[in-house]
Amino acid sequence: MNKEIYITDYNCVTPLGFDVESNWKTLLEGKSGVALHKVIDSHEAFFVSKIDSEKLEEEFRKLFYSAQSDNQNFTRLEKMFLLSLKPLVERYQISDETAFILSTTKGNISLLKNENTLPEGVYLSKLAQKLADFLGFKTKPIVVSNACVSGVMAISVAKNMIQAGKFKDAFVVAGDEISEFVISGFNSFQAIESEPCKPYDKNRNGINLGEATASVYITSELNQNEKFKFKVLGDSAINDANHISGPSRTGDGLFASIQNAMKEAKVSSEQIDFISAHGTATLYNDEMEAIAFNRMNLQNVPLNSMKGFYGHCLGASGLLESIISMESALKNTLIPSKNFKEMGVSQDLNIIKENQPAEIKYILKTASGFGGCNAAIVLEKNV
Repeated sequence: MNKEIYITDYNCVTPLGFDVESNWKTLLEGKSGVALHKVIDSHEAFFVSKIDSEKLEEEFRKLFYSAQSDNQNFTRLEKMFLLSLKPLVERYQISDETAFILSTTKGNISLLKNENTLPEGVYLSKLAQKLADFLGFKTKPIVVSNACVSGVMAISVAKNMIQAGKFKDAFVVAGDEISEFVISGFNSFQAIESEPCKPYDKNRNGINLGEATASVYITSELNQNEKFKFKVLGDSAINDANHISGPSRTGDGLFASIQNAMKEAKVSSEQIDFISAHGTATLYNDEMEAIAFNRMNLQNVPLNSMKGFYGHCLGASGLLESIISMESALKNTLIPSKNFKEMGVSQDLNIIKENQPAEIKYILKTASGFGGCNAAIVLEKNV
């Protein structure tokens, strides 16, 4: 029999706040981090969700000011990672059997901007090792970098490696930052919305990019001091190999991922209380998701996308949105899918339009990304 795997703590650093409490308060107020920012000198401003760099520096100096951290010369993204991880590392002991898992799509890509050679810090393995060494991890770091499903897959990797006996517990951290490279890439696809994004809406026309870091602690060994625990009941990742950037029109990969995760979790469509969907606000992604959810008979389950609040945070999005989902379950409150007004997909969905009370026990979290990758996890609230 497989070990039961639990998420017992989490934290996040986003444009809406530097901890979960401040993020939740801002979400309840309906405020978004998406705003106009000048990212590329040769372009006009883009709507993105970007952390205030001065506040980031101030918070980092407050929590990490020491000769050791000063000498490390951390990048902006590395500071975001460390701020997210610090509260968790302080509350849980790191042992020889503790995994450190890093989820990111681009890592320190900004280091390339003014370099003619590849600096060491741009390699994801070096980034992970630098963070692990500074925080005192004893095992070799694991990097999960699979486009926009990375954050959800990192939870799956932790779950499966603990169940396989490779580790007893794991710290998972996910993050990406806004950069000229990322903006230029998505802009070349003509995928960036010229206004705040509108997931599932009839007038949606593209994404807003965002940046954040998020962290969770995952374990098979509970103690009496846990404030909450969410069991990771099931997980799955399927690649439908549809296209290098375009999602499957039939939703095959996402459908199979959800089906597998729910089968492992032994949870029916009727038992799912809430879906935290990917919802990028691109024409084909949202339509594909609607098809997949309907194929699983999940069209009546309350659903939201957090992209209207945070933008698309790439490797951080799946983990950040999982955290907000768990906070919703603890607070018995569903957060709306911001900027949604009129149904813009061909299949029925139960899009959340305003803050509303709800009893949430079973959560389905999904993600999809470039290259045909899709992932899903089922979480169960245990309090």
